[in-house]
Amino acid sequence: MEVVADYGDATAEHAALRDTVGVLDLSFRSRLCLVGADRVKFLHGQVTNDVQRLRSGEGCYAALVNAKGKMHSDLNLYRLADELLLDFEPGYTVAVTERLVKYIITDDVQVLDAAPHYGLLSVQGPRAAEAIAQLSLPWELPAKPLAFSAHQDATLGQLYLMRRASSGFDLFIPTAALGAVFDKLVAAAKSLGGRACGWHALETARIDVGIPRFGQDMDETNLPPEAGIESRAVSYSKGCYIGQEVIARIRTYGQVAKTLRALRLPADLPTLPAKGDKLFADGKEVGHLTSVIPGHALGYVRKEHNAPGTVLTLHTAAGDCTVTVTELSSGA
Repeated sequence: MEVVADYGDATAEHAALRDTVGVLDLSFRSRLCLVGADRVKFLHGQVTNDVQRLRSGEGCYAALVNAKGKMHSDLNLYRLADELLLDFEPGYTVAVTERLVKYIITDDVQVLDAAPHYGLLSVQGPRAAEAIAQLSLPWELPAKPLAFSAHQDATLGQLYLMRRASSGFDLFIPTAALGAVFDKLVAAAKSLGGRACGWHALETARIDVGIPRFGQDMDETNLPPEAGIESRAVSYSKGCYIGQEVIARIRTYGQVAKTLRALRLPADLPTLPAKGDKLFADGKEVGHLTSVIPGHALGYVRKEHNAPGTVLTLHTAAGDCTVTVTELSSGA
């Protein structure tokens, strides 16, 4: 999928996301809707988190895994009045659809691609709520993470405002109204000292605070507990789902062999390390990097060496340096 890299100044865009407010067009992400009388019961049996507990207007974060507990995708799930909305990383629409359809036997469930009909804008940063307020739409800001408000606008159509797990909001907007709403939000952000932001700023902000991304820091070879999303994405009280036995067994009998960790890099490195560069402890390979920005990285580290504060040696094409293990973010 294509995405705007930046709007002319990636450094200033990252600063806006951190200090004021940034507006991002995330319409490149995948969006599916599940409809049919059995949609809630069906999805509850497919993902790692508790879908049945959600009331209309609520959402959760979850993983879709196979029978061996390995991930097909991570997902933001929202319970709308008559459908379930799934929001996830770009490029996985076909794979996720095929995975879900495979298990629809007698259930009344249909999986629909919502991306052609709805775009996704995101307003992030400490002044995000003020920017949203300047749209002057009669909706209440959702109070809980992944809760949402809906509004039927005579001009713009049916709108959805989702509170992100971290600071900010996502807006699902009918495609025809996407440009107009984006322009209004950018104008509001500028009045508050913010701006439109592109992919580079978003990735920098993500890695800076230690949030993993599917397809970059976790993929089809990983279990949710390895990827550091267990506390947000997995319910251990919901009952059976595809892959549940494997994930429950890990919790019962021991840790996974490796876990994704945030890593603090030296600030003065002349050359940025690369994805895949190896981590060592006492001369033994114990992990590798997955995402890198100046000063920060994400990477997998074996359980014997991944406690916060642990100092490791990083081998790069430009030479060796030391890195320090820190905690991943608890939000997204």
